Amino acid sequence: MIVILDYNAGNTQSVKHAINRLGYSCKLSKDLNEIQQADKIIFPGVGQASVAMKELKLTGLDKLLPKLEQPVLGICLGLQLMCEHSEENDTQGLGIFPTSVKRFTAQLPVPHMGWNCLQFNNKSILNKVKPSVYFYFVHSYYAELCDFTQATATYDRSFSAVLQKNNFYATQFHPEKSGIAGEQILKNFLSL
Repeated sequence: MIVILDYNAGNTQSVKHAINRLGYSCKLSKDLNEIQQADKIIFPGVGQASVAMKELKLTGLDKLLPKLEQPVLGICLGLQLMCEHSEENDTQGLGIFPTSVKRFTAQLPVPHMGWNCLQFNNKSILNKVKPSVYFYFVHSYYAELCDFTQATATYDRSFSAVLQKNNFYATQFHPEKSGIAGEQILKNFLSL
């Protein structure tokens, strides 16, 4: 069973449709027992970090998520919440990835919105993805580089575009909105 976390943070329906297009069934849930029993968990997110963390705390997901042993994929805000801390309203994260989330302060427009290619440090869930393809980003905050950075992107500075630590995977970009390359990332995750 594939579970998409339902915690009132954005793009759950577009992720669900992307999974269905690949021929998989999935369900939205915030039920802790269902989440613990799932084979794969997707942690999507569009929104504001402190509001999303408050919702995770209300449901108990803040305690459960770091303890999960099955594959977990964080997307966009999901990636940021899996880090230790975000500058967005001074928000304490889940601490899965030992890095901080900072706000872009560049002369470039914020949010960073549009298509960017990646620089791979490791294949991870990027198997069968060519370095020349582009992924769709929309974010004002970024995860700093750390030992678990598997791919980077650049927008004024290099930042973590893909993170992986044990069974936890995360992308700053939206694979569900990134065409064939994004579908490949989702396929790679779902076939773990």
